[in-house]
Amino acid sequence: MFRQLFDAESSTYTYLLADDTTRRAVLIDPVRGQLDRDLTLLKELNLTLVWVLDTHVHADHITAAHALRERTGCQVAYPNHSGARGLDRSLEHGDVVEVDGVRLEVRLTPGHTSGSASYVQLGEDRVFTGDTLLIRGCGRTDFQEGDAHALYRSVHEQLFTLPDRTLVYPGHDYKGRTASSIGEERAHNPRLGGGRSEAEFVAIMDGLHLSPPRLLDVAVPANRELGRESSPFEHLERSASGAVQAPLSWVETHAASVRLVDVREPDEYNGPLGHLPGTELVPLGTLQRAASDWDRSEPIVAICRSGGRSDRAALTLEAMGFELVASMTGGTSAWANKPSAGTCDGASA
Repeated sequence: MFRQLFDAESSTYTYLLADDTTRRAVLIDPVRGQLDRDLTLLKELNLTLVWVLDTHVHADHITAAHALRERTGCQVAYPNHSGARGLDRSLEHGDVVEVDGVRLEVRLTPGHTSGSASYVQLGEDRVFTGDTLLIRGCGRTDFQEGDAHALYRSVHEQLFTLPDRTLVYPGHDYKGRTASSIGEERAHNPRLGGGRSEAEFVAIMDGLHLSPPRLLDVAVPANRELGRESSPFEHLERSASGAVQAPLSWVETHAASVRLVDVREPDEYNGPLGHLPGTELVPLGTLQRAASDWDRSEPIVAICRSGGRSDRAALTLEAMGFELVASMTGGTSAWANKPSAGTCDGASA
């Protein structure tokens, strides 16, 4: 049994494989936002989930691995060197994950991240490539210990050595395509195919100058914990001033669940830089008085023009006993000048 499932928000493919007779199953790259869909499908098809496999620590969505383990009792595996914690199994090159008639050979394919893998379904001429090899593209190599040289060698030594007929099922596609083949990609992939040299490929990747994925600061820490739900403040770090720092991407992701307090003056709040949607204006000089009646457990993010006043505001609120407080890094200057969000392949979604 084979199903290809899609998450429209992140353009992520999830793959369900199962033995027809025993009804035992494997899920590859599940998305936490699609947890109910996947649990419903398992129930409708009378399947028992045995393994969740992620191809790498994702930067554009949060995995459902932990939630699925909690709900189904399945086990979770990631490639070696992924940095993920709490695994049931860390996968080495050449390992085979076997669930009755479903057999997946692990091929470590670093480059997009240092801990990436592709899974070859033995006997079925299929390979699940994550972000290592996409349809007419590949994963970017500019964060998470990415390495363009390593990616080129991974593709040419571990994937392009598969038979031409092998079907390629990628981790994403942004143009509505569902599958390719090794033969097609070897011939037509504009970055890696057509006889391109390693030097040519590295030059292409070095010239992309990409903006980061929108959820980078949220997804990577969460996925190192297998997508375990925790306080959104848990992985934020403090600056030299001592204030907890919330990157713009984090603030935009969590805006609906935190109180956004702009501590500038009224003329700045309504001035050229504008203000983030959903913020309330509480000038720094009035903050202590205004916050005296606020719920101390309510999560708060302070915002100013560049981060100085918001740092002071966050420290003031912490001193008043507020439990979850952060300062938005870069302030409204960063928000007003932010680039468009990137994707995991470096192309426009």
